[in-house]
Amino acid sequence: MNHADLSPLQRPSGAFAMLAVDQREAMRNMFAEHTDQPVTDQDLRDFKLEAARILTPYASGVLIDRQFALDHAIEEGVVDPGCGLIASADHFEPAHGELVGEVTIDRLVDPHKYAALGVKALKLLVLYRPDEPAEGRVAMVREFVDSCRSAGLISIIEPVSRKPLAGGDFDWNAGILAAAKELGSLGADLYKAEVPFHGQASEADVRDACAELTKAIDGPWVVLSSGVPEDVFPDAVRWACLEGASGFLSGRAVWASCIGAPDVVESLSTDAVRRLQRLCAVVDDVVSAQRTNA
Repeated sequence: MNHADLSPLQRPSGAFAMLAVDQREAMRNMFAEHTDQPVTDQDLRDFKLEAARILTPYASGVLIDRQFALDHAIEEGVVDPGCGLIASADHFEPAHGELVGEVTIDRLVDPHKYAALGVKALKLLVLYRPDEPAEGRVAMVREFVDSCRSAGLISIIEPVSRKPLAGGDFDWNAGILAAAKELGSLGADLYKAEVPFHGQASEADVRDACAELTKAIDGPWVVLSSGVPEDVFPDAVRWACLEGASGFLSGRAVWASCIGAPDVVESLSTDAVRRLQRLCAVVDDVVSAQRTNA
């Protein structure tokens, strides 16, 4: 199956070093940990736009949500011209005691409209639960991929492993691989995966699990940082890339610790920039070496 040209989201090395600021109610909860005041939509929008303005000169792509910030980011021109804009095309509903318990395609994100506005890719979150039938997930991914292709957009899917609704024993890592086997060959141009063991196992175990993901996914894949400690993530990215990943699409490991800082803009401009530059160096190093040895 032909995949789209991914260069709008890649660094010169061919690696992906992409920033995510599309967190929604999860980001509101992160802000709420640092204040007694209600966290407003404007608070979230301001942070997302500031993060995009400061960090996209160092990122190869940036993922922004329609709910809070996408249209504002486009109108205000906050995304660096060298950074590919990715729109979240998923609609989240709280359910089953989870902030994001159900996900559908966001019908308000029209692929042709956003392609005309300069968006390069769309992203769809997919919840993988071992006790839910595959048909619904597969059909949603196929529809999403087709809609992206019709508009000339790169399609990115982000399957995440979730506990069964029926309860009982749950192997989160097994879910990551099962999701990749089920959804990783349905034509998406880029696959965004959770880091096995949240990066908190031996290098050998994490790398073995990443090698299994590479076998299961038909095409390039990148890792996300949710659940991975900030100080662990650079190593986790390196291990994943050594076993076939092509980079990262991550938010929390870059900017989460800026939330609640005395001066958020200063923290984004210094600490977050340094973290992002370090991650860029990691993926450039591994991917460039692999291309040289290929």
